Amino acid sequence: MEYETVIGLEVHVQLSTKSKIFCASSTEFGADPNEHVDALTLGMPGSLPVLNKTVVDYAIMLGLAMNCEIRNFNRFARKHYFYPDLPKGYQISQFEEPICERGYINVSFSPDSQRPIGIKRIHMEEDAGKNIHDMRTEASLIDLNRAGVPLLEIVSEPDIRSPAEAACYLRAVRQICRYLRISDGNMEEGSLRCDANISLRPVGEMKFGTRTEIKNINSFRFVEKALEYETARQLSLLKAGKQIRQETLLFDSASGSTRPMRGKEESSDYRYFPDPDLPPVVVEERWIREIRSQMPKLPEQISKELVEIYGLTPYDAGVLTSERDNVDFYLAVYDVCQNAKAACNWVTSELFGALNQQGLDISTSPVNAANLGALIKLIDSEIISGKMAKSVFEEMFKTSASPQEIVEKQGLKQITSEDEILSIIRQVFDANPSQLKSLLEGNDRLHGFFVGQVMKSTGGSANPKKVNELISREAQRLAGK
Repeated sequence: MEYETVIGLEVHVQLSTKSKIFCASSTEFGADPNEHVDALTLGMPGSLPVLNKTVVDYAIMLGLAMNCEIRNFNRFARKHYFYPDLPKGYQISQFEEPICERGYINVSFSPDSQRPIGIKRIHMEEDAGKNIHDMRTEASLIDLNRAGVPLLEIVSEPDIRSPAEAACYLRAVRQICRYLRISDGNMEEGSLRCDANISLRPVGEMKFGTRTEIKNINSFRFVEKALEYETARQLSLLKAGKQIRQETLLFDSASGSTRPMRGKEESSDYRYFPDPDLPPVVVEERWIREIRSQMPKLPEQISKELVEIYGLTPYDAGVLTSERDNVDFYLAVYDVCQNAKAACNWVTSELFGALNQQGLDISTSPVNAANLGALIKLIDSEIISGKMAKSVFEEMFKTSASPQEIVEKQGLKQITSEDEILSIIRQVFDANPSQLKSLLEGNDRLHGFFVGQVMKSTGGSANPKKVNELISREAQRLAGK
């Protein structure tokens, strides 16, 4: 019997707000343990939550970006569980009435394969604290800085059919969040985390199999590896005639395997009920229109424009739109030089290569967009050659100087005067009479020899195109043609 893998992801996106979702404590990462806590974070009696409006703005924005219906009337609920990372004994989340429902995003699984993945719901909630297990003292320590940090949980439909597709979907979610600037999506710092639900069923079967949930996966590679392992594990059990147990699992990245964490909870285990301390959130159409008007263009739309308007290849468009900062930089370069293909080549090849070598990203580039655009203009106007431009770029990357300053300081201006180049060609001809005789007798291979000699005598500053043209013209004149 052949089996089909069915995967759904629950992605937790930590929002880039300055304060927590229900109190004024800071969300800054990297503080000393328990520095960003207050009475509400500690669950002190009498402390009351106050909703951070920016969290709702970001939820609406993400819902619109993911083609969701925005629920006009939504409310918060208490999700009860007794772990020390939430001192209140419950998490404030949303249950039956989330802010966003029934959406989708288009995900590219290969250059020729794209299809929509359904979004079941997006809801607002608070994050939990962090448990730190100290093996030296055999004690567990609690850091509550993260407790109360705002999260959006994005629950996909079970539309994903392979571990590789799951990783592609997760990258697409992160890309959208970073474009909207609602989260930095830094998985190493826990800004983006993923729970994966997976089951297997016979091909053609409509009923879902028994699912397991893999908790808190924090990298694209680990998502793929964890799901690959769990697919193989479940498949071996089914082929052996054994039952899949519904449970929550952890992924051990060292061994590349999953291991049981606890039995899988159902919603009834959490005893959800509406939070009596928070009024319902009423989202009017005017609010939605205001958020929509503030939204940037999304990767899919920008990629389409780069191909249809700027004439780039789908591959180049995909490279540029991988990050919003990259495409913003490219468009700024294009605004200066008005050469779409050259701007793409210099950004994706020369600049990205230099940045990767130094471990930098586009936001910390020593070469700004205006200077890179100016460098391309110098090439297009034949003031410098492409070869010269590479050495100028290297100096720009070292010093952050403008290309005009470097060209002027180093005397790199290209020789474009026909009279000047022709004078040099005649000198080279006179210095190489035997090679000239052979050229005039029809040995075209010596054309390259003379090009090289002229470029050598000018220190590479002569315009190569004009050198080629003028050598041919002068040779024809001497041959009497």
